[in-house]
Amino acid sequence: MTAEAPEHVSAPAARPAPAARLREATLEDLDELVRLEDASFDTDRVSRRSFRRFLQNDTDYLLVAETPVGLAGYILLLKHRGTRLARLYSICVDAAARGQGIAEALMTAGEDAVRRRGCAYLRLEVRRDNEPAIRLYRKLGYRQFGTIPHYYEDDQEALRFEKRIRFYSGARSDLFVPYYGQTTPFTCGTACLLMAMRALDPDAPIDRREELRLWREATTIFMTSGHGGCGPHGLALAAHRRGFHAELYLNDERVLFIDGLRDAAKREVLSVVHEDYHQQVLEAGIPLSYQPLGVEQMAACLARRAVPIVLISSWRLTREKAPHWVVVAAVDDDFVYIHDPDIKQERGESDTDKAYVPIDRAAFARMARFGQSSMRATVLVSRAARSGGA
Repeated sequence: MTAEAPEHVSAPAARPAPAARLREATLEDLDELVRLEDASFDTDRVSRRSFRRFLQNDTDYLLVAETPVGLAGYILLLKHRGTRLARLYSICVDAAARGQGIAEALMTAGEDAVRRRGCAYLRLEVRRDNEPAIRLYRKLGYRQFGTIPHYYEDDQEALRFEKRIRFYSGARSDLFVPYYGQTTPFTCGTACLLMAMRALDPDAPIDRREELRLWREATTIFMTSGHGGCGPHGLALAAHRRGFHAELYLNDERVLFIDGLRDAAKREVLSVVHEDYHQQVLEAGIPLSYQPLGVEQMAACLARRAVPIVLISSWRLTREKAPHWVVVAAVDDDFVYIHDPDIKQERGESDTDKAYVPIDRAAFARMARFGQSSMRATVLVSRAARSGGA
């Protein structure tokens, strides 16, 4: 959320080093953090309970600026598990301590902290009317890459900024893939298909109605628990019906998602559904290969404007043992950049945290498989070839 009022970060004019000591926060700082938060923000405050949770979470980083009279400011950064992405969640400088360069010192120290933890990108949101903060972020090398309407409690728009804090070689794909967050716990696959189709056709619908319609077409009926999720065959068929070219890449012919089902009746139903989808794929002429796509092949696919939708295990991202669909939106020499449609609102996440998430290529290769059988599946979506002309 990066909660901050217009005056919370001072303008980045040249100043002497701040008269404050920067250190990691502890639970003993809770009272001071809450005092500082309440004095500085009228809306979008971080609660005492949230501060405590952040302090106890080993993937979050809370740094404070301490003076002889108390805390003068803090910066809170969140590192996304399994990725190279960090997010500036909030930064605050006490009114009495502004004009001393504390905000800039906190930003620099925060970047160093998450860089040491392996992060390559730092992202943030800032109010559109917070001109001092925007000037500081631009001075420090952040670039704006989007906006979020009605983001703050007072309906103010947020600007989205990003900085690459660890440099590598290579370039991303020039195919822009828009982001769409799933609106239910079980529609990650259809959210990914919406993103892929919209990247290829600006007129393709990308809304909840189409998300749920696609799920009804592509669901496997049963999963290990909860509602049925989407299988690769169903997603490919749904794309095919909408005029797109779809290809399937699997690692074998086994029934998908059946390993986690102990109920014999459910296993039988899932087998029937799998066989039905398989037959429909063959009848539709959808190419089906039992040679899974590697990262290099996915990069080549993006270069020819074909979007990979990839099944992963969510364990490395969320510590949840569940199959999950993501879109590979770009690949460079160092990272695979994914659109993850699962926004964890209880963690204060937004699409800033889930779009173009950088993951080490080797780590993504390990992530892109599920279950004891190391199931691998990719649905490749592209524009259908035109007929009747050059």
